[in-house]
Amino acid sequence: MDASHNVIRAWIDEAAARHGDDVYLADARSSASITYAGLLDVVRDTERCLDDAGLPRGARIQVRFASPLDYAVAMVSIVAARRVAVPLDPGAPDADIARVLSVARPAGTITSRRAIGAETAAGDGEATHVFGISVLDLDPLTTGADGGIFLCTSGTTGTPKGILLRDEQLAHVASTVVDWHKLTKDDRGYCSLPLFHVNAEVVGVLATLRAGAYLAVDSKFSRRGFWERMTERQITWINAVPAIISILAMDPPAEPPAGLRFVRSASAPLPLAALERFEMGLGVPVIETYGMTEAASMITANPLDGPRKPGSAGLPAASQVRIAVPGGGTAGAGDIGRVTIRGAGTITAYASGGRPGAIDADGWLDTGDLGYLDDEGYLFLVGRSDDVINRGGEKIYPREIEEILLAQPGVRSAAVIGAVDEVLGERPVAYVVPHGDAVAAEIEALLREVCAERLPRHKQPSEFWLVDEMPLGPTGKISRRLLKEAVASRP
Repeated sequence: MDASHNVIRAWIDEAAARHGDDVYLADARSSASITYAGLLDVVRDTERCLDDAGLPRGARIQVRFASPLDYAVAMVSIVAARRVAVPLDPGAPDADIARVLSVARPAGTITSRRAIGAETAAGDGEATHVFGISVLDLDPLTTGADGGIFLCTSGTTGTPKGILLRDEQLAHVASTVVDWHKLTKDDRGYCSLPLFHVNAEVVGVLATLRAGAYLAVDSKFSRRGFWERMTERQITWINAVPAIISILAMDPPAEPPAGLRFVRSASAPLPLAALERFEMGLGVPVIETYGMTEAASMITANPLDGPRKPGSAGLPAASQVRIAVPGGGTAGAGDIGRVTIRGAGTITAYASGGRPGAIDADGWLDTGDLGYLDDEGYLFLVGRSDDVINRGGEKIYPREIEEILLAQPGVRSAAVIGAVDEVLGERPVAYVVPHGDAVAAEIEALLREVCAERLPRHKQPSEFWLVDEMPLGPTGKISRRLLKEAVASRP
């Protein structure tokens, strides 16, 4: 069948022809895996099953598997079969799933009939029936897309925003990831990030496909036995988030995997202290990046071989970046403004929802992040626009305070949020997770002293709350909303 109008399908055809017996995806915790030739068989079977079920090209098909290998194969197969995958959180409560489905409105769902790791080649012309298809009665929408992924964001409260990433957008960003990280067929990646988020889908699964490489997918990150698994699988790069890197930096192995080239950091800014501890302990570079769902993941990245600037999200890679200031102008080097983006991987409109005016007439999308470009074009993020603390007219960026807290011994994690102040509007409050053997009173005294030395009075946290853990989202980001609710509920 002609694959000229679906880039992902063309990649699969090419990979199966060039190195069909090579493993493409493997379950990090078992012996289950699938080769490139096996993937092509599954794609053909999936397309046949979707056709038989009467689900046309462009139809949205939901995916919700506990197995990361099944999940990844199903998602890629749907996209390559010229349908639109709707990845869902397998652990989400029914109410959250219902809210997403009300926006996505898929036409069908894909189910597992046999283990992906089993032999998938069809014999004597018979269908493999790796997946079963169920048609849903949800008043489905048609997209007109010749393959893609439909994702929802900001679904914890209110109506989620619907984002349709078409086949060509996904391919553009995945190809950019391969180029920037210099991935080849000899690379062996590891990803424990959730497959219902764009990072794992594009940076992990699709970039690996484009490179003709190997990716071990894991259902969750586990510190115990982590480096042994990396050595056993001969991993050359790790797709991670700051929370994982911070944990690994605490107890580096005596000998990191011999072939490990780099660790990629995304999803949230990486604390400088964690970056320095990790690189000093392992001698392996951390590549800081920046991305979002609306841009099919990667927007900027630090070069692998060129200058890396700690604390920077790197240079524009898959998108153009402009720092906008009030009135429609562009900020100068070093001036803080709103980060706006556009490019081949960035959406030009929301499929549903979205803030009015978030995308202007010239295609610039307001990310909601604040930052600046230095004189060499590197992007530095200072925080989300809605996280900025306004204390009596003075703007306070939480990251500036957090970097100071995280650099102190005894601090494992820290977050600063704005609490209501009846006089000045807001005041900074710090949440801190100490190391297990740290004494709470000593930690608080140290942090108050350091902040008094290094910060002007209006930026010093008025309170320090020591907690056992931070509330985290699926990708490892700290939920500032939940922290603010906790502060507001205190007597």
